[in-house]
Order: sequence, then C-alpha cells, then structure tokens
Amino acid sequence: MDFRLSDEQVAWQQKCHVFARDVMRPVAAAYDRSQETPWGVIKAAADEGLYGLDYIQSMGSDPGGLFGVLYAEELHWGCAGIALALSASGLAAAGIASSGTPDQMAQWVPECFGTTDDVKLGAYCVTEAGAGSDVKALRTTAKRDGDDWIINGTKIFISNGGIADVNVVVATVDPTLGHRGQASFVVPKGTPGLSAGKKEDKLGIRASRTGEVVFEDCRIPMDHLLGGPDKLEAKLERARSGQSTGRASGALATFEMTRPLVGAAAIGIARAAYEWTLDYLETQEIDGMPALEVQGVQQVMADVATELEAARLLCWRAAWMARNGVPLTGGQGSMSKLKAGDVAMWATTRLMDLIGNAAMSTECPLEKYFRDAKIYQIFEGTAQVQRLVVSRLQREERKRWLSENSPVPEPVAA
Repeated sequence: MDFRLSDEQVAWQQKCHVFARDVMRPVAAAYDRSQETPWGVIKAAADEGLYGLDYIQSMGSDPGGLFGVLYAEELHWGCAGIALALSASGLAAAGIASSGTPDQMAQWVPECFGTTDDVKLGAYCVTEAGAGSDVKALRTTAKRDGDDWIINGTKIFISNGGIADVNVVVATVDPTLGHRGQASFVVPKGTPGLSAGKKEDKLGIRASRTGEVVFEDCRIPMDHLLGGPDKLEAKLERARSGQSTGRASGALATFEMTRPLVGAAAIGIARAAYEWTLDYLETQEIDGMPALEVQGVQQVMADVATELEAARLLCWRAAWMARNGVPLTGGQGSMSKLKAGDVAMWATTRLMDLIGNAAMSTECPLEKYFRDAKIYQIFEGTAQVQRLVVSRLQREERKRWLSENSPVPEPVAA
C-alpha cells in the first residue's frame, strides 16, 4: 500500500492548480455575481487540455485512477461554479459511455465538448419535479413511433440545461417496470420540440447554468437510443419475465461512476475555505495573543484539517477501486460523496463561526465558499440517500462475508 502520488499525478495536480489559481480565481467573484456561463474560461481550459477529448484521454492514462479526483479538487478550489461549468459535460459523456455502443460513444462523446476552436457543452437530464433521488419515479416518457422515438416531459435543475449541444435524457419506455423500464437517449441541440425552460437563480455554484429542459413531442431517430433497440428489448423482456438484469439503472450506474469526483469537488471548496482562514488568522490577534496560538482556534483548525484528510482518502480509495475494477460493493463510492459533502458544509460553517461577523460580508471569500458547499449535500443523491445506500450495501456485504467465511453448523441430533 503506497499513498504517494506518482510523478505523473503530481504534475497533473500542479497543472490543475496553476490553472485554478491563475485563470479561475481572478474572475470567480465576477461570474458569481453575473451568473453568466464562463465561456472564456472553458475555452482556456480546452486550450490547456483540461476540457474536451484531451482531458478524457488524460483520465484514461492514469492507472491509479486519481486524475479525476485531483482535477475536481483543484478546480473547485479555484471556483466551484466555474468548475461545475467545466465538468457538467463530463457527466453527459459518462452517461453515453455507460449506456451507448462503441459507435455511439465515438459519435457523441466528442460532441459533448467540441474543439478548442468550437467549444460545446453536454447536459445529463435526469432530475424531475418529484423525482430527484428517486430515479424510478421519472415521468418523462419515450414512445416508439415507427423508426423514431417521441419524448415528452420536463427535466429540472439540469447543469448546462437549455444551452447544451448534446442532451442525454433518461426517459421511461415502460412505466410498469420502474427503473428497469427506462432508457437513455441523445437529443441534440436544435431538435424540434426541445426547448429551454426556466434558468434557476441559485444560492451557490452560480457560474454554472442550471435550468429546465423541456421536451414536447420531441422526435429523434432510432439510432439516438443509447445501446440500440435490440439491447433495450432484451432488457425489457428480462424485466417482464422477472429475471434480474444484474445491474442498476443507467442513471444510477452513471452517478455511481461520478460520486468520488463529486466528493473531491466538495473537498476543494472546504480546502479553499480552510486555507483562506489559516492565512487570515496569521494576521489577527485575540486578547493580545496571535490568533493561531489561542487554544480554541487551534482546536477548530485541527478538526477541519483532520476531516479534510479523512474525506480525501475516502475519495481517493473509491476512485482507485473504480479504475482498477475492484467492486464498490460496500458503498465506497457513496461513502466518499457523503463524507466529503458533509465535511464541506460543516467546515465552512465552523470557519465562518471562527471569523465572526466579517464572514457574513460578500467581500469575505468564506461567504461564497459557504454558499457553494451546500449543494454537495444535495445533488447526485442527497446525504440522506447516500446513507440509505451505504446501509443497504453494508448489510449485503456482511451477509456475503458470513456465507463465504462462516462454517456450516453441524445438524442437531434428534
């Protein structure tokens, strides 16, 4: 067991950090106020190989599986809103990769990012009113009409919603089968029946556009069904006959792939808050003593530093397991997102308490870190849902261990 980063990982981490420091942080406050999409930063990221196919290839080149979590932490250290604007297209690409055929991946994944000269965006459209964490309750429908599919429904709280070039949409094709009756579809920008709904005015992550995506008799060709019709029909037939598919829904599978990345993003926010507070307190005194020599202050700062390290290790472990084919059967992915999200909210709150009234001002960076942190207890599965997942998987893991390791009891004599 070796916890040291490789030379390649260190170089990648430093590259991401420099971009966050020199490109993202100088404009973070302005984009937070304006809530505009940071097109200039996205273009700069593409030029640096931090957005687009070069970024995707970098992720695949790391056998340790840590490039993604290092990227997420450093860029969210720079600005959570801008970082989410950069990473949302990756979620759409992950949706295509988890459900699509090789030909579909080759066609549509590049369209989620575009090129350095023509930057594009992707959106992963799952959440609906009354169907956030409960994926099986989705009401958006896809009905076959000859060689086409017709999609109807409204998706809400979608990152890049309304401005994406590629929309990956999860819709119900057989409502009697729950999540096993769902499929994923690609709906390109400009498709008749596709429109942008309300743009959300959010508490945090304000540089990332979040909005509604509306589908009204939206007609797409058969080859926009991810995985193809034969795969879908086979899945539906197994579900109708009561056979287990042996896997979660496409939406849940996509989210499981990204949970360590979301956790690492939350850590980036908390680390930024911790470092700012540490630097600020170096210049302060409390009752004539240097602030960082006051025992109460030391207690808080030590607790925050320790929780950050613990959360980071959970994210690194889950990312390594996923990259190396080690099943996350104990809920390790959900653990990482749960812990990191809770740490980010707790840490920013405690640090604001430490600073006092000054932390309430919009001129204080802690105010923004606090607003940005809250979403990490909510999206991609709330903290409460993550606890349910971890609890269920841990019980199943215990039962498997007992069946494989406990001796069979001797029969009791009559």
